[in-house]
Amino acid sequence: MEKRENIVFIATSIDGYIADKEGGISYLEMVPNPEQNDMGYGKLMERVDALVMGRNTYEKVLSFGIGWPYTKPVYILSNTLESVPQEFQYKVELVKGSLEEVLEQMHAKGHHKLYIDGGKVIQQFLSEDLIDEMILTTIPILLGGGVPLFAHLPKELPFELKESKVFLGEVTRRTYIRKRELKNDS
Repeated sequence: MEKRENIVFIATSIDGYIADKEGGISYLEMVPNPEQNDMGYGKLMERVDALVMGRNTYEKVLSFGIGWPYTKPVYILSNTLESVPQEFQYKVELVKGSLEEVLEQMHAKGHHKLYIDGGKVIQQFLSEDLIDEMILTTIPILLGGGVPLFAHLPKELPFELKESKVFLGEVTRRTYIRKRELKNDS
């Protein structure tokens, strides 16, 4: 059976917000990036089979007005969204239910390495201890409020730092792997 992995790749402010108080993400462009360094995004997309995002993230992507930026299948987790615009019907699939049920559907379609995106969705996956790797890029700004990446968890989740890199002289990217205890079969 192919190894299943749920991977977070997201940027935050120093104080842990993924969007400002108005839901904006313009802070992501505050550090000049004339070479358009993707800071590992392209490599991530080569690794994953599909993306999982929430309704808010999906609507934010649509608001960019750049066309659909993904070539991999995208699953939208939403209990309220009933349909997607005609031009996206073959690019996204709406899914609902428990995370266990949703993951079963994706795995049945051969999607085992998943890019988990969006604040609430990441929080749900973390709450159920379903994140295997987190790639966190920190932009050097304090937003002082907004949409937090992390929320209350039912238990502590230890991670191990796998890599730390600096991009553009001031943006840091840290890769963490979930430390899991090996189950003893005896």
